Amino acid sequence: MKPLRAQAAAQSSTGTPAWAYFVVCQAGWFVCVLGAAHGVGWLGMLFAVAAFVWHLTHVADARREARLVAVVVCVGMVWESLLVLAGLLAYPSGIVVAGLAPYWLSALWALFAIQFNTVYVWLREKRWLAALLGAIAGPASFRAGAALGAVRFERPLAAWLVLALGWAVLLPALLTLARRWDGVHGEAR
Repeated sequence: MKPLRAQAAAQSSTGTPAWAYFVVCQAGWFVCVLGAAHGVGWLGMLFAVAAFVWHLTHVADARREARLVAVVVCVGMVWESLLVLAGLLAYPSGIVVAGLAPYWLSALWALFAIQFNTVYVWLREKRWLAALLGAIAGPASFRAGAALGAVRFERPLAAWLVLALGWAVLLPALLTLARRWDGVHGEAR
C-alpha cells in the first residue's frame, strides 16, 4: 500500500496529477457558490461543464465516467431537494421548481463526481474513514456556503445532524459506485 503522501502526488490514470483535479474542483466550488450567492449560478454550471468535458477527454472509458457523473448528480439533487423539502436548508437563488434544490447544485455534484476516481480513489476501500470524512466535511462545506451567502440553515441544529448522517452514508456509497463504474482506470476494481 502506498503512503498517503505518495498517493496524493501520484498521477491518476488520466495522466493528470490528482492534485490538479483537486485544485480545479475546489476552484469550481468557489465559482458555483459565489456565483449562486450573487445570482449568477449559471457561471458555476459553465465551469462544471468545462471541467466535465476536460475530464472525459482524459479518461480510459468516457462512457463509464459519464454514467457515474450522471448518477451522482441525480442522487445529489434528490438528496439536496429532500433537505429543502424538510425545511432544513433554503437557497436564495437558482430555484427552478419551488421546494426543490437549485439548478446550480448539479454543477457541484458533477465536480465532486469527477474526483471519485482521480482524487479520492485512495478512500474507496476505507469505508469507515469515508463515513467519518463525509460526516465532517459535508456539513462543513454547507457551512462555508452559508458564510458566502449561497445557502441558509433554516433549522441549524437539525440541519447539521441530518447533513452529518446523510454524508456519512452518501460518501462511502458513492465511492463504492465509483469503484464499480471506474472509467479512469479502464475497468471495475
